Amino acid sequence: MKIRLFCLGLLFLLSNIANSQELPGNPLSVALGDPYIIYDDKQDTYYLYGTGGTKNGFVVYSSKDLKDWENEGVIYTNLQEKSWGTKDFWAPEVYKWNDKFYLFYSAHWKENPNNELENYKIGVAVSDKPTGPFIDIDDKPLFDPGYPIIDANVYVSEDGKKYLYYSRCCYKHPVESEIAAWAKKKGLYDEIEESWVYGVELKPDLSGVIGESKLLLRPPVEINDKQAEWESRSVNNAEINRRWTEGSYLFKHNNLYYMMYSANHYAGPYYAVGYATSKNPLGPFKKSATNPVLEKNNDKGGDVTGTGHNSIFVGKDGKMYCVYHGRTTKTGNDRVVFIDPIEIDSQGVLKVHGPTTNN
Repeated sequence: MKIRLFCLGLLFLLSNIANSQELPGNPLSVALGDPYIIYDDKQDTYYLYGTGGTKNGFVVYSSKDLKDWENEGVIYTNLQEKSWGTKDFWAPEVYKWNDKFYLFYSAHWKENPNNELENYKIGVAVSDKPTGPFIDIDDKPLFDPGYPIIDANVYVSEDGKKYLYYSRCCYKHPVESEIAAWAKKKGLYDEIEESWVYGVELKPDLSGVIGESKLLLRPPVEINDKQAEWESRSVNNAEINRRWTEGSYLFKHNNLYYMMYSANHYAGPYYAVGYATSKNPLGPFKKSATNPVLEKNNDKGGDVTGTGHNSIFVGKDGKMYCVYHGRTTKTGNDRVVFIDPIEIDSQGVLKVHGPTTNN
Protein backbone atom coordinates (compact mmCIF):
# COMPACT_ATOMS: atom_id res chain seq x y z
CA MET A 1 0.00 0.00 0.00
CA LYS A 2 2.82 2.41 0.87
CA ILE A 3 4.50 1.68 -2.46
CA ARG A 4 1.21 2.33 -4.30
CA LEU A 5 0.63 5.62 -2.50
CA PHE A 6 4.21 6.67 -3.23
CA CYS A 7 3.77 5.85 -6.92
CA LEU A 8 0.47 7.78 -7.10
CA GLY A 9 2.10 10.75 -5.41
CA LEU A 10 5.05 10.61 -7.78
CA LEU A 11 2.74 10.43 -10.81
CA PHE A 12 0.77 13.42 -9.51
CA LEU A 13 3.97 15.42 -9.04
CA LEU A 14 5.27 14.51 -12.49
CA SER A 15 1.90 15.40 -14.01
CA ASN A 16 1.96 18.81 -12.39
CA ILE A 17 5.49 19.42 -13.65
CA ALA A 18 4.55 18.35 -17.16
CA ASN A 19 1.44 20.55 -17.25
CA SER A 20 3.00 23.63 -15.69
CA GLN A 21 4.23 26.48 -17.87
CA GLU A 22 7.89 27.23 -17.36
CA LEU A 23 8.27 31.00 -17.41
CA PRO A 24 10.66 32.54 -19.93
CA GLY A 25 13.74 34.50 -19.03
CA ASN A 26 12.93 38.21 -18.76
CA PRO A 27 13.35 40.21 -20.83
CA LEU A 28 12.80 38.16 -23.97
CA SER A 29 15.27 38.61 -26.80
CA VAL A 30 12.53 40.35 -28.77
CA ALA A 31 12.72 44.11 -29.37
CA LEU A 32 9.06 45.05 -29.82
CA GLY A 33 6.74 47.54 -28.16
CA ASP A 34 3.04 47.07 -27.34
CA PRO A 35 3.29 43.24 -27.28
CA TYR A 36 0.32 40.97 -27.84
CA ILE A 37 0.34 37.16 -27.61
CA ILE A 38 -2.17 34.58 -28.82
CA TYR A 39 -2.07 30.80 -28.51
CA ASP A 40 -3.30 28.81 -31.50
CA ASP A 41 -4.26 25.31 -30.37
CA LYS A 42 -4.27 23.94 -33.92
CA GLN A 43 -0.59 24.77 -34.26
CA ASP A 44 0.16 24.30 -30.56
CA THR A 45 2.07 27.55 -30.89
CA TYR A 46 2.24 30.99 -29.30
CA TYR A 47 2.40 34.00 -31.62
CA LEU A 48 3.81 37.34 -30.50
CA TYR A 49 2.95 40.60 -32.29
CA GLY A 50 4.05 44.15 -31.52
CA THR A 51 5.19 47.55 -32.71
CA GLY A 52 8.46 47.51 -34.64
CA GLY A 53 10.52 44.96 -36.52
CA THR A 54 9.85 46.34 -40.00
CA LYS A 55 9.05 49.59 -41.78
CA ASN A 56 5.36 50.43 -42.23
CA GLY A 57 4.08 47.06 -41.13
CA PHE A 58 4.36 44.25 -38.60
CA VAL A 59 6.28 41.05 -37.92
CA VAL A 60 5.41 38.02 -35.80
CA TYR A 61 7.44 35.72 -33.55
CA SER A 62 6.46 32.13 -32.75
CA SER A 63 7.25 29.85 -29.81
CA LYS A 64 6.25 26.46 -28.43
CA ASP A 65 7.29 27.20 -24.86
CA LEU A 66 7.37 31.01 -24.36
CA LYS A 67 11.16 30.80 -24.01
CA ASP A 68 12.59 30.30 -27.49
CA TRP A 69 11.15 32.69 -30.09
CA GLU A 70 11.57 32.55 -33.87
CA ASN A 71 11.03 35.54 -36.13
CA GLU A 72 8.51 34.40 -38.75
CA GLY A 73 9.00 37.55 -40.81
CA VAL A 74 6.70 40.31 -42.07
CA ILE A 75 2.98 39.58 -41.77
CA TYR A 76 1.63 42.95 -42.87
CA THR A 77 2.96 45.78 -45.02
CA ASN A 78 1.33 48.91 -46.39
CA LEU A 79 2.63 48.00 -49.86
CA GLN A 80 -0.75 46.59 -50.85
CA GLU A 81 -3.63 47.86 -52.95
CA LYS A 82 -6.06 48.69 -50.14
CA SER A 83 -3.57 50.19 -47.69
CA TRP A 84 -4.74 53.48 -46.19
CA GLY A 85 -1.84 54.02 -43.75
CA THR A 86 1.40 55.85 -44.51
CA LYS A 87 3.53 55.60 -41.34
CA ASP A 88 3.56 54.92 -37.58
CA PHE A 89 2.11 51.42 -37.69
CA TRP A 90 1.50 50.66 -34.03
CA ALA A 91 -0.07 48.31 -31.51
CA PRO A 92 -1.19 45.26 -33.53
CA GLU A 93 -3.61 42.81 -31.95
CA VAL A 94 -4.73 39.58 -33.65
CA TYR A 95 -7.97 37.68 -33.03
CA LYS A 96 -9.10 34.30 -34.34
CA TRP A 97 -12.77 34.10 -35.36
CA ASN A 98 -14.28 31.34 -37.52
CA ASP A 99 -10.84 30.05 -38.59
CA LYS A 100 -9.82 33.51 -39.82
CA PHE A 101 -7.28 35.80 -38.17
CA TYR A 102 -8.07 39.52 -37.84
CA LEU A 103 -5.38 42.13 -37.30
CA PHE A 104 -6.40 45.43 -35.66
CA TYR A 105 -3.77 48.16 -35.82
CA SER A 106 -3.14 51.94 -35.72
CA ALA A 107 -1.53 54.04 -38.45
CA HIS A 108 -1.35 57.54 -39.91
CA TRP A 109 -4.19 58.03 -42.42
CA LYS A 110 -3.23 59.32 -45.88
CA GLU A 111 -6.49 61.30 -46.11
CA ASN A 112 -5.18 64.38 -44.33
CA PRO A 113 -6.59 67.61 -45.83
CA ASN A 114 -5.59 69.73 -42.80
CA ASN A 115 -2.05 68.32 -42.71
CA GLU A 116 -2.38 67.15 -39.10
CA LEU A 117 0.81 65.89 -37.45
CA GLU A 118 -1.13 63.06 -35.78
CA ASN A 119 -3.78 61.78 -38.16
CA TYR A 120 -4.06 58.34 -36.57
CA LYS A 121 -6.90 55.90 -37.16
CA ILE A 122 -7.56 52.16 -36.69
CA GLY A 123 -7.73 49.55 -39.43
CA VAL A 124 -8.49 45.84 -39.82
CA ALA A 125 -6.75 43.26 -41.98
CA VAL A 126 -7.51 39.54 -42.38
CA SER A 127 -5.55 36.35 -43.05
CA ASP A 128 -6.03 32.60 -43.13
CA LYS A 129 -2.96 32.13 -40.94
CA PRO A 130 -1.53 33.78 -37.82
CA THR A 131 1.67 34.36 -39.80
CA GLY A 132 -0.14 36.24 -42.57
CA PRO A 133 -0.05 37.74 -45.04
CA PHE A 134 -2.74 40.07 -43.68
CA ILE A 135 -4.76 42.02 -46.26
CA ASP A 136 -6.77 45.13 -45.37
CA ILE A 137 -10.51 44.49 -45.52
CA ASP A 138 -11.13 48.05 -46.70
CA ASP A 139 -9.21 50.94 -48.28
CA LYS A 140 -10.05 53.24 -45.39
CA PRO A 141 -9.92 53.09 -41.59
CA LEU A 142 -12.55 51.33 -39.52
CA PHE A 143 -14.19 54.67 -38.64
CA ASP A 144 -13.39 58.32 -38.03
CA PRO A 145 -14.59 59.77 -34.70
CA GLY A 146 -13.27 63.22 -35.59
CA TYR A 147 -10.02 63.01 -33.62
CA PRO A 148 -6.85 60.86 -33.83
CA ILE A 149 -7.10 57.41 -32.22
CA ILE A 150 -4.71 54.50 -31.49
CA ASP A 151 -4.38 51.26 -29.50
CA ALA A 152 -7.31 49.10 -30.63
CA ASN A 153 -8.48 46.30 -28.34
CA VAL A 154 -11.51 44.06 -28.96
CA TYR A 155 -13.69 42.13 -26.52
CA VAL A 156 -16.32 39.58 -27.62
CA SER A 157 -19.20 39.17 -25.14
CA GLU A 158 -21.16 36.00 -24.42
CA ASP A 159 -23.94 37.12 -26.78
CA GLY A 160 -21.46 37.49 -29.64
CA LYS A 161 -21.29 41.28 -29.68
CA LYS A 162 -17.88 42.76 -30.38
CA TYR A 163 -16.68 45.87 -28.54
CA LEU A 164 -13.81 48.07 -29.65
CA TYR A 165 -11.71 49.99 -27.14
CA TYR A 166 -9.29 52.69 -28.21
CA SER A 167 -7.41 55.74 -26.98
CA ARG A 168 -8.02 59.27 -28.17
CA CYS A 169 -4.60 60.83 -28.74
CA CYS A 170 -3.31 63.72 -26.65
CA TYR A 171 -2.78 65.72 -29.85
CA LYS A 172 -4.66 69.04 -29.76
CA HIS A 173 -6.58 67.91 -26.67
CA PRO A 174 -5.72 70.35 -23.84
CA VAL A 175 -7.75 69.63 -20.71
CA GLU A 176 -8.36 71.83 -17.69
CA SER A 177 -7.59 70.18 -14.37
CA GLU A 178 -6.02 70.96 -11.02
CA ILE A 179 -2.87 69.23 -12.27
CA ALA A 180 -2.78 71.47 -15.35
CA ALA A 181 -3.29 74.56 -13.15
CA TRP A 182 -0.47 73.41 -10.85
CA ALA A 183 1.90 72.86 -13.80
CA LYS A 184 1.13 76.30 -15.19
CA LYS A 185 1.65 77.96 -11.79
CA LYS A 186 5.01 76.18 -11.46
CA GLY A 187 6.03 77.47 -14.87
CA LEU A 188 6.32 73.95 -16.30
CA TYR A 189 3.69 74.03 -19.05
CA ASP A 190 0.99 76.42 -20.25
CA GLU A 191 -1.38 73.53 -20.93
CA ILE A 192 -1.60 69.78 -20.46
CA GLU A 193 -2.92 67.55 -23.26
CA GLU A 194 -4.61 64.26 -22.39
CA SER A 195 -5.57 60.96 -24.02
CA TRP A 196 -8.77 59.19 -22.99
CA VAL A 197 -10.04 55.62 -23.45
CA TYR A 198 -13.35 55.08 -25.27
CA GLY A 199 -15.49 52.05 -26.07
CA VAL A 200 -17.96 51.38 -28.87
CA GLU A 201 -19.76 48.37 -30.35
CA LEU A 202 -18.45 47.00 -33.64
CA LYS A 203 -20.60 46.01 -36.58
CA PRO A 204 -20.65 42.21 -36.98
CA ASP A 205 -18.93 42.40 -40.39
CA LEU A 206 -16.25 44.79 -39.03
CA SER A 207 -17.26 47.45 -41.56
CA GLY A 208 -17.67 50.13 -38.91
CA VAL A 209 -19.13 50.86 -35.49
CA ILE A 210 -22.62 50.98 -34.00
CA GLY A 211 -23.72 54.14 -32.24
CA GLU A 212 -21.54 56.73 -30.51
CA SER A 213 -18.32 56.03 -28.63
CA LYS A 214 -18.51 56.19 -24.84
CA LEU A 215 -15.83 57.74 -22.65
CA LEU A 216 -14.61 55.10 -20.19
CA LEU A 217 -11.34 56.28 -18.61
CA ARG A 218 -9.43 59.56 -18.33
CA PRO A 219 -6.70 61.03 -16.09
CA PRO A 220 -7.86 62.47 -12.74
CA VAL A 221 -9.08 66.06 -12.64
CA GLU A 222 -8.44 66.73 -8.95
CA ILE A 223 -4.90 66.82 -7.61
CA ASN A 224 -5.84 64.93 -4.41
CA ASP A 225 -7.37 62.03 -6.37
CA LYS A 226 -5.65 58.78 -5.32
CA GLN A 227 -4.75 58.09 -8.96
CA ALA A 228 -3.37 61.58 -9.69
CA GLU A 229 0.19 61.05 -8.50
CA TRP A 230 1.07 57.95 -10.53
CA GLU A 231 -0.90 59.00 -13.63
CA SER A 232 0.77 62.43 -13.66
CA ARG A 233 4.41 61.47 -13.14
CA SER A 234 5.50 62.56 -16.63
CA VAL A 235 4.10 66.03 -15.88
CA ASN A 236 5.24 66.15 -12.26
CA ASN A 237 8.79 65.30 -13.30
CA ALA A 238 8.79 67.86 -16.14
CA GLU A 239 9.15 65.11 -18.75
CA ILE A 240 6.39 66.26 -21.12
CA ASN A 241 3.13 68.24 -21.11
CA ARG A 242 0.89 65.23 -21.65
CA ARG A 243 -1.06 62.76 -19.54
CA TRP A 244 -1.93 59.47 -21.19
CA THR A 245 -4.64 56.90 -20.67
CA GLU A 246 -3.87 54.35 -23.37
CA GLY A 247 -3.08 50.74 -24.24
CA SER A 248 -6.36 49.47 -22.79
CA TYR A 249 -7.06 45.75 -22.52
CA LEU A 250 -10.42 44.31 -21.42
CA PHE A 251 -11.19 40.86 -20.03
CA LYS A 252 -13.85 39.30 -17.83
CA HIS A 253 -13.31 37.39 -14.58
CA ASN A 254 -16.04 36.15 -12.21
CA ASN A 255 -18.73 38.39 -13.79
CA LEU A 256 -16.53 41.48 -13.46
CA TYR A 257 -14.94 43.35 -16.35
CA TYR A 258 -11.31 44.34 -15.87
CA MET A 259 -9.80 47.09 -18.01
CA MET A 260 -6.04 47.42 -17.77
CA TYR A 261 -4.47 50.62 -19.10
CA SER A 262 -1.17 52.51 -19.23
CA ALA A 263 -0.34 56.04 -18.10
CA ASN A 264 2.57 58.46 -18.61
CA HIS A 265 5.00 58.81 -21.52
CA TYR A 266 5.59 55.54 -23.40
CA ALA A 267 9.19 56.57 -24.13
CA GLY A 268 10.02 57.50 -20.54
CA PRO A 269 10.78 55.67 -17.28
CA TYR A 270 7.41 56.42 -15.61
CA TYR A 271 5.23 54.42 -18.01
CA ALA A 272 3.09 52.21 -15.76
CA VAL A 273 -0.06 50.06 -15.72
CA GLY A 274 -3.24 50.29 -13.70
CA TYR A 275 -6.71 48.79 -13.98
CA ALA A 276 -10.37 49.59 -13.46
CA THR A 277 -13.44 47.38 -13.09
CA SER A 278 -17.07 47.45 -14.17
CA LYS A 279 -20.16 45.25 -14.32
CA ASN A 280 -20.71 46.25 -17.94
CA PRO A 281 -18.34 46.14 -20.93
CA LEU A 282 -19.08 49.82 -21.60
CA GLY A 283 -18.76 50.96 -18.00
CA PRO A 284 -18.91 52.86 -15.82
CA PHE A 285 -15.42 51.80 -14.70
CA LYS A 286 -13.90 52.37 -11.27
CA LYS A 287 -10.13 52.55 -10.95
CA SER A 288 -8.45 50.26 -8.42
CA ALA A 289 -7.08 51.67 -5.18
CA THR A 290 -4.05 49.38 -5.65
CA ASN A 291 -2.86 51.14 -8.83
CA PRO A 292 -0.32 51.05 -10.33
CA VAL A 293 -0.03 47.28 -10.56
CA LEU A 294 3.05 47.37 -12.79
CA GLU A 295 5.76 50.05 -12.71
CA LYS A 296 9.50 50.64 -12.83
CA ASN A 297 11.62 48.98 -10.15
CA ASN A 298 15.02 50.67 -10.62
CA ASP A 299 14.37 52.71 -7.48
CA LYS A 300 13.81 49.47 -5.53
CA GLY A 301 16.96 47.60 -6.46
CA GLY A 302 15.72 46.43 -9.87
CA ASP A 303 16.75 47.31 -13.40
CA VAL A 304 13.46 47.86 -15.26
CA THR A 305 11.80 51.10 -16.37
CA GLY A 306 9.07 52.12 -18.81
CA THR A 307 6.77 49.15 -18.10
CA GLY A 308 3.53 49.42 -20.04
CA HIS A 309 1.10 48.72 -22.87
CA ASN A 310 0.29 45.25 -21.65
CA SER A 311 -2.08 42.53 -22.73
CA ILE A 312 -3.19 39.28 -21.10
CA PHE A 313 -3.12 35.72 -22.42
CA VAL A 314 -3.87 32.28 -21.01
CA GLY A 315 -1.02 29.78 -21.27
CA LYS A 316 -1.23 26.12 -22.10
CA ASP A 317 -1.18 25.54 -18.35
CA GLY A 318 -4.47 27.43 -17.99
CA LYS A 319 -2.84 30.27 -16.06
CA MET A 320 -3.03 33.98 -16.88
CA TYR A 321 0.05 35.91 -17.96
CA CYS A 322 0.77 39.58 -18.51
CA VAL A 323 2.91 40.50 -21.52
CA TYR A 324 4.27 44.04 -21.68
CA HIS A 325 7.24 46.05 -22.82
CA GLY A 326 9.93 47.75 -20.77
CA ARG A 327 13.56 48.75 -20.75
CA THR A 328 16.67 47.79 -18.81
CA THR A 329 20.13 49.32 -18.52
CA LYS A 330 21.38 46.70 -20.97
CA THR A 331 18.64 47.25 -23.57
CA GLY A 332 18.88 51.05 -23.36
CA ASN A 333 16.18 52.88 -25.32
CA ASP A 334 14.98 49.73 -27.08
CA ARG A 335 11.66 48.41 -25.87
CA VAL A 336 11.82 44.70 -25.12
CA VAL A 337 9.19 42.16 -24.14
CA PHE A 338 8.51 40.79 -20.65
CA ILE A 339 6.11 38.06 -19.49
CA ASP A 340 5.03 37.73 -15.86
CA PRO A 341 2.21 35.89 -14.05
CA ILE A 342 -1.01 37.69 -13.23
CA GLU A 343 -3.25 36.83 -10.29
CA ILE A 344 -6.73 37.86 -9.14
CA ASP A 345 -7.31 37.09 -5.47
CA SER A 346 -10.54 36.09 -3.72
CA GLN A 347 -11.44 39.76 -3.24
CA GLY A 348 -11.11 40.48 -6.96
CA VAL A 349 -7.82 42.37 -6.58
CA LEU A 350 -5.57 42.05 -9.62
CA LYS A 351 -1.82 41.61 -9.13
CA VAL A 352 0.99 41.42 -11.65
CA HIS A 353 4.01 39.54 -10.29
CA GLY A 354 6.56 41.76 -11.99
CA PRO A 355 8.58 43.28 -13.41
CA THR A 356 11.06 40.45 -13.12
CA THR A 357 14.44 39.96 -14.76
CA ASN A 358 16.35 36.70 -14.93
CA ASN A 359 18.38 37.12 -18.09
